[in-house]
Amino acid sequence: MAGEKSYRSSTGVDEFYYGKIGDGIVAEAIERVKFLQNISVEMSQEIVRAYGDNKTAELAVSAGEIGVTSAFHKIPTEDKVQLLGLETVNGITAMGSSDAPPYVAVIFAKTYEDGSREYVGLPKGLFMRPNIEGQTKEDGTEFSSEEIEAQFMDREVDGFADEKSVLFATDKKGTTTNRDALFMKIFGKAYPSETAVPEGA
Repeated sequence: MAGEKSYRSSTGVDEFYYGKIGDGIVAEAIERVKFLQNISVEMSQEIVRAYGDNKTAELAVSAGEIGVTSAFHKIPTEDKVQLLGLETVNGITAMGSSDAPPYVAVIFAKTYEDGSREYVGLPKGLFMRPNIEGQTKEDGTEFSSEEIEAQFMDREVDGFADEKSVLFATDKKGTTTNRDALFMKIFGKAYPSETAVPEGA
């Protein structure tokens, strides 16, 4: 077995990127949404049993949907327009029943105290409209957050025999080899180098 296993638990999230891919495997462009607060990727599975002779004859795994829920300090309107396929006219953005969100790919990073990062890639999915919420200001100031949900599906990924719905890549502190490879597989484009990665994050 090569190398020592790591049992460190992640302590944060960072670097949320998305790109519109349509029906292809190469993103039009890679966009960053800053200030990701938390994200949950639900990968449901179910064991299916076949019976015979009054006992279990066979077991199989049935894979369910890939659901993603992410919360941000704020999702800029420009990103909502891109993610949800919204229309903007003369500075006014609107939602309607005919909105058609585009297929997008997503990558985000889980951060560790030793400076390493685990990148999670989601090759193809659709985002759903978030709720619009507001609250009166009371005695103290409280910041709101915005939550948005998405569903992801399998997609062809270069180098893999079968279609995939979630990919993982881990880099030790100071290295980016696996991150860069994951960006090429998920977006078909290189990691945007103008974005600086905070030291020790």
